[in-house]
Amino acid sequence: QVQLVESGGGSVQAGGSLRLSCVSSGYTYSPFCMGWVRQAPGKEREGVASIYISDSRTYYADSVKGRFTISRDNGKNTLYLQMNSLKPEDTAMYYCAGSNGGACSYGYWGQGTQVTVSS
Repeated sequence: QVQLVESGGGSVQAGGSLRLSCVSSGYTYSPFCMGWVRQAPGKEREGVASIYISDSRTYYADSVKGRFTISRDNGKNTLYLQMNSLKPEDTAMYYCAGSNGGACSYGYWGQGTQVTVSS
């Protein structure tokens, strides 16, 4: 069974940085893609960034382009999200997600890690 475990969330002032990590286990094949999704209270879930494992193509939401960087260490089965120049509107629960088939459709989710950015 695939498990995703996030870490690295916390509280930071605006302009600060955090790095989220997500260790995956149980995959018997290389996932098609993985990504980070966030949800703030009262708001819809938002895809933040994704990475295609085969060629490391990355995609970002417009709201985080130029500030966030997604990467994966395949040898460590670890997904990262480097978040710089954080803004109060980045405050949310951040979830690691992984695909469960031959397309970039997330079927596996972590428990989430909270990021809080104060002004």
